[in-house]
Amino acid sequence: MIRSDPLAPKRRHTSPAKPSIGIIGAGLAGLRCADVLLEKGFKVTVIEARDRIGGRVHQQALHDGRFVDLGPNWIHGTENNPITEIAKRTGTATGGLHPKSWVYDHLGDLMSLEDGEKYSAMVWNIVQQAFDHANTYGAETHADESLLSFVRERAADLIPEDDVECVKKREILIRLAEMWGAFIGSPVSRQSLKYFWLEECLEGENLLIAGTYKKILDDIAAPAVTAANIMLNSKVTEITYQLQKSHKVSVGLDDGQHLLFDEVVITTPLGWLKRHPDAFNPALSERLTQAISAIGYGCLEKVYVTFPTAFWLKATKMSGFIEWITPTYAPSNPHHWHQDAIELGSLPEPDAHPTLQFYMFGAQSEHITSTLAGLTTESEKMAFLADFFQPYYSLLPNYSAESPDCTPLGFLSTEWLNDELAGNGSYSNFQVGLENADKHIEVMREGLPDQGVWFAGEHTAPFVALGTTTGAYWSGEVVGKRIIEAYAGSRESKRDGI
Repeated sequence: MIRSDPLAPKRRHTSPAKPSIGIIGAGLAGLRCADVLLEKGFKVTVIEARDRIGGRVHQQALHDGRFVDLGPNWIHGTENNPITEIAKRTGTATGGLHPKSWVYDHLGDLMSLEDGEKYSAMVWNIVQQAFDHANTYGAETHADESLLSFVRERAADLIPEDDVECVKKREILIRLAEMWGAFIGSPVSRQSLKYFWLEECLEGENLLIAGTYKKILDDIAAPAVTAANIMLNSKVTEITYQLQKSHKVSVGLDDGQHLLFDEVVITTPLGWLKRHPDAFNPALSERLTQAISAIGYGCLEKVYVTFPTAFWLKATKMSGFIEWITPTYAPSNPHHWHQDAIELGSLPEPDAHPTLQFYMFGAQSEHITSTLAGLTTESEKMAFLADFFQPYYSLLPNYSAESPDCTPLGFLSTEWLNDELAGNGSYSNFQVGLENADKHIEVMREGLPDQGVWFAGEHTAPFVALGTTTGAYWSGEVVGKRIIEAYAGSRESKRDGI
């Protein structure tokens, strides 16, 4: 029995025919929505512009043939998380990454492991304090206050004036706090303190997907693959609603087709919505347009660097997280962008492989992706990536420029900023200067149900799962249930026991 949803539209349908639902986008939100609707007998068509399902949940092979995730490869929060349960059910390996933090200072010198972990723990302490502050005092916090300003304040509290090296230590702590940018695809100087509570995830661990998301994706997609009409290579150009005669929604495709549906669920990324307001006819309401425009959209990118062996593990056993803070020594990085990575050589077998996974965000992501877009040959792209990242991996233990073990076999870089279908970026976030962020999310989440237009995706998720695969999954599930509730009075729904 589906519970009555407070967001269910006022209208009730009485047609005995199976309702026809169009879902735009075959990512986790769209696939989960399709599953919920198919179970209740709805006729579902999934329209996907790519030649595959999954959206940003996608894998590609490294030089050695091993597949890695180009999109998400973490589960954020394990308590009451459906993605965790699906991972267990499908035998998807999770965790296994040692929580050690190895930190190189601005001169390229490796801190002691004790100091690295001490500073890392202080950063996470400040992040938790920022969550608590935003939850308690968010309404009173000025919109222009950033997470960085909060870090600076707390650094003074954690490292007192009577410490003879307080200035140096505070600066290290502040620089290391830049690592939070890899969680949201945006620098901490742009992260809203007022709405930092919207970045807080479910309780529990942050689990690395040691293999890939492929089995999880296949499990979520199975009902749609079996029973829905999935249209690949079908790019949506127009969504027309408020049709006077049929009261249906028309979806126009780039090949000239126009498909009619009783309801349409739009699961395109937030960035796509931002760039394509003209796809809606009539234009979306001013309030909905404002909400879409107001919420930030990140630019998190990854670069995988694969070596013949995990040379960094041979003696020092440098396993876990590696941070290069304000690297003044890297000619390829004159802006001294923070750099961090996880090493995958110490994962449990059979998932271990000699690869460093680098994360980029903000201006660094823009630099990497725009440069790659301007290069024409694969060899030029590999040479650029080797030049950019060599100053970092060359500092790792046991590195020797003459050793074949330390020469990369290949590079694999994401380019979400160059991907129109991804909305030229990745994941919603909350920027300084933003007001009414939670209300904006709620407006997008509500959509236009009376017009048959619904929105789902990580940007419409429950507040504890925004910007995550869990949030995308839940958002599709919620919209599916709301549509079922809208048809609860029809003979079709009664027969299905709703």
